[in-house]
Amino acid sequence: MTVVTSTAVPRPTRPAPRPVTDAMTMLGRQLRHVLRYPELTVIVLMIPVIFLLLFVFVFGGTLGAGLGAAAAPGAAGDRGDYAAFVLPGILLLTIGSIAQGTSTSMAMDMQQGIIDRFRTLSISPGAVLSGHALAATIQSVASVIVVVLVGLAAGARPSAGPDEWLLALALVSGVALAVSWVSVALGLLSRTVESASNYPMPFVLLPFLGSGFVPTDSMPTVLRWFADLQPFTPIMDTLRGLLLGTAFSTATAALAVGWVLALTVGGWLWARRVYARPRRA
Repeated sequence: MTVVTSTAVPRPTRPAPRPVTDAMTMLGRQLRHVLRYPELTVIVLMIPVIFLLLFVFVFGGTLGAGLGAAAAPGAAGDRGDYAAFVLPGILLLTIGSIAQGTSTSMAMDMQQGIIDRFRTLSISPGAVLSGHALAATIQSVASVIVVVLVGLAAGARPSAGPDEWLLALALVSGVALAVSWVSVALGLLSRTVESASNYPMPFVLLPFLGSGFVPTDSMPTVLRWFADLQPFTPIMDTLRGLLLGTAFSTATAALAVGWVLALTVGGWLWARRVYARPRRA
């Protein structure tokens, strides 16, 4: 009698996810997309550049004179003064413009099914999201540098030293990362690619409804109350203080950093939560 013994074939095991390596792989994927379609970055970048040139060369003479009089009665400001004043608001406007592209890119991955494919692979769940957020942060910082150069060419005369420039760059990078994470979450929530570009619109509007273009003291009471409480105002005031060497309180800087940390952590948790949900039909 022959006895047949069966040998269980072990199932192949998936390799363990490597969060950092996976995130860098997804970052490389997103950066290749940016390099492959540079015209998209140029189009998005043109919006803040046009606003900068518009406000400086069309409104800058009048608004600059008003700023000089507000700072010291009888003083005369000029376009250069206003260019320096408005530069922090334009920088945040730049980050908000990039956020619209980030949300759209995330929504496109969802609609085209690539995210469903990634879910079946041995990839760290947060790596896909980190790739989008980090790539958007790099794109935002690069765009901000271009806008600063345009601002200098337009007559802005920052008095910041190397330490202040580094602190300003760190703050801008933190804002870019925070806004990028929120934009990734908004892209995941979007049912269509078309709506994804509209969801981050508040990031574009907040510099206008804060201290980005005029001092909040000149606003009506209700609008001034909102402008002083919204997150972008302390960030712009801190950037302005760093770049122009003007006085700003430690409380304002702490509030700016607090908003950056809150938006970063909140956006990250929100994106991870939405990504973990089953996809709706």
